[in-house]
Amino acid sequence: MSKLPLIIAPMFLVSTPEMVIEAGRSGVIGSFPLLNARPAEQCAEWMKQIKKEIPELPWAVNFICHKKSNNRYTEDLTLIKDYQPPIVITSLGHPGEAIEVVHSYGGLVYSDVATVNHAKKAAETGVDGLILVCAGAGGHGGTLNPFAFINEVKEFFHGTIILSGSISTGKDIAAAKMMGADYAYMGTRFLAAEESSADTEYKEMVIQASAHDILYTNAFSGVSANILKPSLIKEGIDPKTLQSRDDIDLSHLVDVKAWRNIWSAGHGVTNVKKHETTAEIIQQLKIEYKEGVQSFVQNN
Repeated sequence: MSKLPLIIAPMFLVSTPEMVIEAGRSGVIGSFPLLNARPAEQCAEWMKQIKKEIPELPWAVNFICHKKSNNRYTEDLTLIKDYQPPIVITSLGHPGEAIEVVHSYGGLVYSDVATVNHAKKAAETGVDGLILVCAGAGGHGGTLNPFAFINEVKEFFHGTIILSGSISTGKDIAAAKMMGADYAYMGTRFLAAEESSADTEYKEMVIQASAHDILYTNAFSGVSANILKPSLIKEGIDPKTLQSRDDIDLSHLVDVKAWRNIWSAGHGVTNVKKHETTAEIIQQLKIEYKEGVQSFVQNN
Protein backbone atom coordinates (compact mmCIF):
# COMPACT_ATOMS: atom_id res chain seq x y z
CA MET A 1 0.00 0.00 0.00
CA SER A 2 1.52 3.32 -1.08
CA LYS A 3 1.18 6.20 1.35
CA LEU A 4 0.39 9.85 0.79
CA PRO A 5 1.49 12.72 3.11
CA LEU A 6 -2.09 13.68 3.80
CA ILE A 7 -4.40 14.06 6.79
CA ILE A 8 -8.13 14.20 6.07
CA ALA A 9 -9.33 17.05 8.26
CA PRO A 10 -11.94 16.37 10.96
CA MET A 11 -15.19 17.86 9.64
CA PHE A 12 -17.98 18.67 12.08
CA LEU A 13 -21.15 16.66 11.35
CA VAL A 14 -19.44 15.17 8.26
CA SER A 15 -16.54 12.89 9.21
CA THR A 16 -17.41 9.28 10.08
CA PRO A 17 -15.53 6.22 11.34
CA GLU A 18 -16.04 4.63 7.92
CA MET A 19 -14.18 7.55 6.31
CA VAL A 20 -11.34 7.19 8.83
CA ILE A 21 -11.08 3.46 8.21
CA GLU A 22 -11.07 3.77 4.41
CA ALA A 23 -8.49 6.54 4.65
CA GLY A 24 -6.19 4.35 6.70
CA ARG A 25 -6.58 1.42 4.35
CA SER A 26 -5.75 3.72 1.43
CA GLY A 27 -2.55 5.08 2.95
CA VAL A 28 -3.55 8.41 4.48
CA ILE A 29 -4.50 9.56 7.97
CA GLY A 30 -8.22 9.96 8.60
CA SER A 31 -9.77 11.86 11.49
CA PHE A 32 -13.09 12.79 13.08
CA PRO A 33 -14.25 15.32 15.70
CA LEU A 34 -15.08 13.58 18.96
CA LEU A 35 -18.27 15.67 19.13
CA ASN A 36 -19.55 14.09 15.90
CA ALA A 37 -20.45 11.03 17.95
CA ARG A 38 -23.14 11.75 20.52
CA PRO A 39 -23.53 10.72 23.24
CA ALA A 40 -20.06 9.86 24.52
CA GLU A 41 -20.99 6.17 24.51
CA GLN A 42 -21.35 6.30 20.73
CA CYS A 43 -17.95 7.98 20.48
CA ALA A 44 -16.47 5.04 22.38
CA GLU A 45 -18.05 2.66 19.87
CA TRP A 46 -16.60 4.62 16.96
CA MET A 47 -13.10 4.38 18.39
CA LYS A 48 -13.51 0.67 19.12
CA GLN A 49 -14.56 0.16 15.50
CA ILE A 50 -11.57 2.07 14.12
CA LYS A 51 -9.07 0.30 16.38
CA LYS A 52 -10.49 -3.06 15.33
CA GLU A 53 -10.46 -2.32 11.58
CA ILE A 54 -7.07 -0.55 11.28
CA PRO A 55 -5.20 -1.60 14.45
CA GLU A 56 -1.68 -0.84 13.19
CA LEU A 57 -2.43 2.31 11.21
CA PRO A 58 -2.41 5.97 12.33
CA TRP A 59 -5.67 7.88 12.74
CA ALA A 60 -6.75 11.00 14.60
CA VAL A 61 -9.51 12.62 16.61
CA ASN A 62 -10.26 16.30 17.07
CA PHE A 63 -10.60 17.49 20.68
CA ILE A 64 -12.01 20.90 21.65
CA CYS A 65 -9.80 22.13 24.51
CA HIS A 66 -11.96 25.10 25.44
CA LYS A 67 -13.84 23.94 28.54
CA LYS A 68 -16.56 26.61 28.35
CA SER A 69 -17.57 25.68 24.80
CA ASN A 70 -17.14 21.91 25.17
CA ASN A 71 -19.52 20.58 27.79
CA ARG A 72 -18.12 17.12 27.15
CA TYR A 73 -14.52 18.16 27.88
CA THR A 74 -13.90 15.75 30.75
CA GLU A 75 -15.68 12.84 29.07
CA ASP A 76 -13.75 13.35 25.83
CA LEU A 77 -10.43 13.52 27.63
CA THR A 78 -11.30 10.25 29.36
CA LEU A 79 -12.19 8.68 25.99
CA ILE A 80 -8.79 9.73 24.65
CA LYS A 81 -7.08 8.16 27.66
CA ASP A 82 -9.07 4.93 27.34
CA TYR A 83 -8.87 4.40 23.55
CA GLN A 84 -5.52 6.06 22.86
CA PRO A 85 -5.92 7.50 19.35
CA PRO A 86 -2.43 7.80 17.79
CA ILE A 87 -2.96 11.49 16.99
CA VAL A 88 -5.08 14.09 18.78
CA ILE A 89 -5.82 17.34 16.96
CA THR A 90 -6.58 20.11 19.42
CA SER A 91 -8.69 23.18 18.69
CA LEU A 92 -9.37 26.25 20.84
CA GLY A 93 -8.18 26.61 24.42
CA HIS A 94 -4.93 25.46 26.03
CA PRO A 95 -3.93 21.91 25.03
CA GLY A 96 -1.91 21.26 28.21
CA GLU A 97 -4.13 18.56 29.72
CA ALA A 98 -4.53 16.83 26.37
CA ILE A 99 -0.77 16.82 25.83
CA GLU A 100 -0.21 15.21 29.24
CA VAL A 101 -2.73 12.45 28.53
CA VAL A 102 -1.67 11.76 24.93
CA HIS A 103 2.07 11.79 25.63
CA SER A 104 1.52 9.35 28.52
CA TYR A 105 0.68 6.61 26.02
CA GLY A 106 3.08 7.72 23.29
CA GLY A 107 0.61 9.56 21.06
CA LEU A 108 1.08 12.83 19.20
CA VAL A 109 -0.72 16.16 19.62
CA TYR A 110 -1.20 18.51 16.67
CA SER A 111 -2.75 21.93 17.29
CA ASP A 112 -4.56 23.91 14.60
CA VAL A 113 -3.59 27.58 14.41
CA ALA A 114 -4.64 30.45 12.15
CA THR A 115 -2.21 33.20 13.14
CA VAL A 116 1.53 33.42 13.89
CA ASN A 117 0.80 34.57 17.43
CA HIS A 118 -1.46 31.56 17.98
CA ALA A 119 1.23 29.29 16.51
CA LYS A 120 3.83 30.65 18.96
CA LYS A 121 1.55 30.09 21.94
CA ALA A 122 0.74 26.53 20.81
CA ALA A 123 4.42 25.76 20.20
CA GLU A 124 5.24 26.86 23.76
CA THR A 125 2.84 24.27 25.20
CA GLY A 126 4.88 21.41 23.76
CA VAL A 127 2.64 20.18 20.94
CA ASP A 128 4.24 17.80 18.44
CA GLY A 129 2.85 19.54 15.38
CA LEU A 130 1.12 22.66 14.13
CA ILE A 131 -1.69 22.71 11.56
CA LEU A 132 -1.37 26.02 9.74
CA VAL A 133 -4.89 27.00 8.71
CA CYS A 134 -4.39 29.40 5.79
CA ALA A 135 -6.72 31.45 3.59
CA GLY A 136 -9.41 29.49 1.78
CA ALA A 137 -9.72 26.63 4.25
CA GLY A 138 -13.15 25.20 4.93
CA GLY A 139 -14.72 25.81 8.32
CA HIS A 140 -12.95 28.37 10.49
CA GLY A 141 -10.35 29.36 7.92
CA GLY A 142 -7.51 31.79 8.43
CA THR A 143 -6.46 34.71 6.26
CA LEU A 144 -2.68 34.30 5.91
CA ASN A 145 -0.93 33.36 2.69
CA PRO A 146 0.59 29.87 3.07
CA PHE A 147 4.04 30.95 1.86
CA ALA A 148 4.26 33.66 4.51
CA PHE A 149 2.74 31.51 7.26
CA ILE A 150 4.93 28.44 6.83
CA ASN A 151 8.15 30.43 6.46
CA GLU A 152 7.53 32.47 9.59
CA VAL A 153 6.51 29.46 11.68
CA LYS A 154 9.63 27.54 10.64
CA GLU A 155 11.74 30.28 12.23
CA PHE A 156 10.65 29.20 15.74
CA PHE A 157 9.04 25.75 15.42
CA HIS A 158 10.86 22.56 14.46
CA GLY A 159 8.15 19.96 14.93
CA THR A 160 5.72 18.53 12.39
CA ILE A 161 4.02 21.07 10.13
CA ILE A 162 0.69 20.37 8.43
CA LEU A 163 -0.51 22.85 5.80
CA SER A 164 -4.21 23.62 5.38
CA GLY A 165 -6.18 25.88 3.05
CA SER A 166 -7.54 25.31 -0.48
CA ILE A 167 -5.59 22.05 -0.87
CA SER A 168 -7.72 19.73 -2.99
CA THR A 169 -5.52 17.93 -5.55
CA GLY A 170 -2.52 15.64 -5.45
CA LYS A 171 -0.39 18.35 -7.05
CA ASP A 172 -1.43 20.66 -4.19
CA ILE A 173 -0.09 18.05 -1.75
CA ALA A 174 3.20 17.90 -3.68
CA ALA A 175 3.40 21.70 -3.56
CA ALA A 176 2.82 21.68 0.21
CA LYS A 177 5.71 19.25 0.62
CA MET A 178 7.97 21.43 -1.54
CA MET A 179 7.09 24.41 0.65
CA GLY A 180 8.36 22.52 3.69
CA ALA A 181 5.21 20.95 5.13
CA ASP A 182 5.30 17.37 6.42
CA TYR A 183 1.63 16.80 5.60
CA ALA A 184 -1.17 18.45 3.69
CA TYR A 185 -4.54 18.83 5.43
CA MET A 186 -7.61 18.35 3.25
CA GLY A 187 -11.30 18.45 4.13
CA THR A 188 -13.44 19.98 1.38
CA ARG A 189 -12.35 17.40 -1.21
CA PHE A 190 -14.04 14.70 0.92
CA LEU A 191 -17.32 16.49 1.69
CA ALA A 192 -19.19 14.63 -1.06
CA ALA A 193 -17.51 11.27 -0.41
CA GLU A 194 -19.76 8.23 -0.05
CA GLU A 195 -18.62 7.80 3.58
CA SER A 196 -19.37 11.44 4.43
CA SER A 197 -22.43 11.99 6.61
CA ALA A 198 -23.18 15.32 4.92
CA ASP A 199 -26.77 15.85 3.82
CA THR A 200 -27.48 14.75 0.23
CA GLU A 201 -28.33 18.35 -0.74
CA TYR A 202 -25.09 19.53 0.87
CA LYS A 203 -23.06 17.03 -1.19
CA GLU A 204 -24.75 18.09 -4.40
CA MET A 205 -24.21 21.76 -3.57
CA VAL A 206 -20.49 21.11 -3.09
CA ILE A 207 -20.26 19.33 -6.46
CA GLN A 208 -21.95 22.25 -8.22
CA ALA A 209 -20.04 25.01 -6.40
CA SER A 210 -16.96 27.02 -7.36
CA ALA A 211 -14.66 29.28 -5.34
CA HIS A 212 -16.99 32.18 -6.22
CA ASP A 213 -19.69 30.52 -4.10
CA ILE A 214 -17.67 30.80 -0.89
CA LEU A 215 -18.24 33.67 1.58
CA TYR A 216 -15.94 34.46 4.51
CA THR A 217 -18.09 35.69 7.40
CA ASN A 218 -18.41 35.60 11.19
CA ALA A 219 -22.18 36.12 11.10
CA PHE A 220 -23.15 32.68 12.35
CA SER A 221 -20.65 31.15 14.74
CA GLY A 222 -19.04 34.39 15.90
CA VAL A 223 -15.73 33.27 14.37
CA SER A 224 -14.96 33.91 10.71
CA ALA A 225 -15.59 30.86 8.53
CA ASN A 226 -15.93 30.04 4.85
CA ILE A 227 -19.59 29.43 4.05
CA LEU A 228 -21.36 28.20 0.91
CA LYS A 229 -23.47 31.08 -0.41
CA PRO A 230 -26.10 28.70 -1.86
CA SER A 231 -26.71 27.33 1.64
CA LEU A 232 -27.53 30.86 2.80
CA ILE A 233 -29.87 31.45 -0.12
CA LYS A 234 -31.79 28.22 0.57
CA GLU A 235 -32.49 29.56 4.10
CA GLY A 236 -33.74 32.90 2.74
CA ILE A 237 -30.57 34.82 3.62
CA ASP A 238 -29.14 37.25 1.07
CA PRO A 239 -25.31 36.93 1.06
CA LYS A 240 -25.01 40.46 -0.35
CA THR A 241 -26.60 42.04 2.71
CA LEU A 242 -24.97 39.82 5.32
CA GLN A 243 -23.04 41.77 7.92
CA SER A 244 -20.94 41.04 10.99
CA ARG A 245 -22.55 38.94 13.73
CA ASP A 246 -22.36 42.00 15.96
CA ASP A 247 -24.36 44.11 13.52
CA ILE A 248 -27.26 41.86 12.54
CA ASP A 249 -30.20 40.23 14.25
CA LEU A 250 -30.63 36.57 13.33
CA SER A 251 -33.15 35.85 16.10
CA HIS A 252 -35.92 35.36 13.54
CA LEU A 253 -33.97 32.45 12.06
CA VAL A 254 -34.72 30.26 15.05
CA ASP A 255 -34.37 26.99 13.15
CA VAL A 256 -31.21 27.95 11.28
CA LYS A 257 -27.91 26.85 12.79
CA ALA A 258 -24.31 27.06 11.61
CA TRP A 259 -23.03 23.72 10.25
CA ARG A 260 -26.46 22.02 10.43
CA ASN A 261 -28.30 24.38 8.03
CA ILE A 262 -25.58 26.81 7.00
CA TRP A 263 -22.93 24.73 5.26
CA SER A 264 -19.22 25.28 4.89
CA ALA A 265 -16.61 24.53 2.23
CA GLY A 266 -13.17 25.83 1.29
CA HIS A 267 -11.98 27.49 -1.90
CA GLY A 268 -10.85 24.09 -3.17
CA VAL A 269 -14.50 23.15 -3.68
CA THR A 270 -14.06 23.72 -7.40
CA ASN A 271 -12.17 20.40 -7.61
CA VAL A 272 -15.08 18.35 -6.26
CA LYS A 273 -16.72 17.13 -9.47
CA LYS A 274 -18.67 13.97 -8.63
CA HIS A 275 -19.77 11.45 -6.03
CA GLU A 276 -16.89 9.11 -5.14
CA THR A 277 -15.77 6.85 -2.33
CA THR A 278 -12.99 7.92 0.00
CA ALA A 279 -10.73 5.26 -1.55
CA GLU A 280 -11.42 6.50 -5.08
CA ILE A 281 -10.60 10.09 -4.13
CA ILE A 282 -7.33 9.04 -2.51
CA GLN A 283 -6.35 6.94 -5.53
CA GLN A 284 -6.83 9.97 -7.77
CA LEU A 285 -4.84 12.13 -5.36
CA LYS A 286 -1.96 9.63 -5.47
CA ILE A 287 -1.88 9.78 -9.27
CA GLU A 288 -1.88 13.58 -9.22
CA TYR A 289 0.76 13.67 -6.48
CA LYS A 290 3.09 11.44 -8.49
CA GLU A 291 2.58 13.63 -11.55
CA GLY A 292 3.36 16.74 -9.52
CA VAL A 293 6.57 15.31 -8.10
CA GLN A 294 7.70 14.02 -11.51
CA SER A 295 6.99 17.39 -13.14
CA PHE A 296 9.07 19.18 -10.51
CA VAL A 297 12.01 16.77 -10.97
CA GLN A 298 11.90 17.00 -14.79
CA ASN A 299 11.88 20.80 -14.72
CA ASN A 300 14.77 21.06 -12.28
